[in-house]
Amino acid sequence: MPRAFPHRTLAVAVTALAAVLPLAPAAHADGPAARPAAHQPALPRISTAYELPGDRVYPEGIAADPRTGTLYAGSFADGTVYRMTPGHRAAEVLLPAGTDGRTTANGLKVDAEGRLWVTDSTAGVSVYDPRTRRLLARFDVPGQTARFVNDLVIAPDGSAYLTDSARAVVYRVTPHQLARARAHGGHAVLTPHFDLDDALDPHGPGTYTLNGIVADPSGRHLLTVDMTGGDLYRLDLASGGIRRVALHGGDLRLADGLELRHGTLWAAHNTGNAISRWRISADGRTARQERRFTDESLQVPTTLIRRNGTLYVVRSQFDKGGPLGDGTPQAPFTVAAVTGI
Repeated sequence: MPRAFPHRTLAVAVTALAAVLPLAPAAHADGPAARPAAHQPALPRISTAYELPGDRVYPEGIAADPRTGTLYAGSFADGTVYRMTPGHRAAEVLLPAGTDGRTTANGLKVDAEGRLWVTDSTAGVSVYDPRTRRLLARFDVPGQTARFVNDLVIAPDGSAYLTDSARAVVYRVTPHQLARARAHGGHAVLTPHFDLDDALDPHGPGTYTLNGIVADPSGRHLLTVDMTGGDLYRLDLASGGIRRVALHGGDLRLADGLELRHGTLWAAHNTGNAISRWRISADGRTARQERRFTDESLQVPTTLIRRNGTLYVVRSQFDKGGPLGDGTPQAPFTVAAVTGI
C-alpha cells in the first residue's frame, strides 16, 4: 500500500476505484454464522489471530519463517517490526520505530536462510538477522526522483524482487549482490530489472500501480499486480518478457498483497475489504477467479499469507486516521485468521 500520510494522491485514486462487488458477508468467530443456501459454499470464517501493541500501528506487511512458523508484521506508520509466535496472541516488538533510520515498514519476507527483508517505501530494503536484530545489508533507490518501494518476493534461486508503485518497475537483489554488499560495508543500490511502464494501461500522473508480487515455485516467472488497472502481469525470469495475464471471472482492482500456493492465488483488496481466490494456469498466462468475498471486519486488508490452511490477513485500518482517511482506529490493531477461502 503506497505511503500517503503527507499527501492524499493514493486516497483519491483508491476511492475512485472502490467498486468491489459486495457478496455475502463472512461468518465471524465471535458471532452466529448465517446458514448458507444449499447451492452456496460455506462462508469464510474470520477471527483474530494476533494483537499488535501500540495505538498508531497501521500495519502493512506480513511474513512467515517457513522453518519455525514465526510471523512478522511491519508498521506503515513508523517502521516498527513485530514478531508473532504461534500459541501467543500478543505480538512483541522485534525492531523498534526508527531502527536504522527506517520511517516505515511495507513489504516483509523471510528467505531460506532465515533473513528478514523489510522494505521502506521512501528508500529501499533492509535485510536483518532476526535472531540478533542486526542489520546485514541495505539497498536503496539512488537519486531524488519519486519512488515507492512496496512489496517483495524471494524467488526459488534466492533472488529478491521488489515492486516500486511510483515507478512501475521491479528491482532485483541476487544472492551474489547481497553477499557483495555485506562484504563491502553493507550498503548498495537498487536497480530496475523489469520496467513495466509501457506494458501498463495509461494512468494519470502520480498514480500508484505495481503492488503485490509472487514467484512461481518452478522459478520460471513472477506475477505482479497493477492495483489501479486491476491487471495481473507475468514476468519471465529467463527471457525478461512481460505479458498481461488473461483474467476470467473478475479483476484485481484494489489488489494489494498476493499469496501463491500450488497454483492458487489469493489477493487482498484493501479498501474493497475483500479477498479473492484465483486459479492460475501452469504456464502463468491465464487466471480464473474462483471465489471472492467482502467483509467490513477485514478493516482494509493490505496483505496476507497462508499457513497450514489458514490465511493470516493484515487489518491495516488505513481509513481510520491513517493514510486513507480521518477517524479513530479500533485498538488493538490485529492480524486476522481467515479460513474457508
